[in-house]
Amino acid sequence: MPLLPRWRFMTDEAKALTKRTAISAVVVLAALVLLRALLPWVVVAVIAWWIWKAVSK
Repeated sequence: MPLLPRWRFMTDEAKALTKRTAISAVVVLAALVLLRALLPWVVVAVIAWWIWKAVSK
């Protein structure tokens, strides 16, 4: 069973819009997964930078 059963009846503009929306959704999900994985490292880096600044004064 196709995901979009009326794909063959859609106009070219509607197909293009659907493809762009799907690609955008995948990119946003990938960015969220990457951000979630890197967020703890960013927090550690910021804390280390604050400590470095405090010690170097």
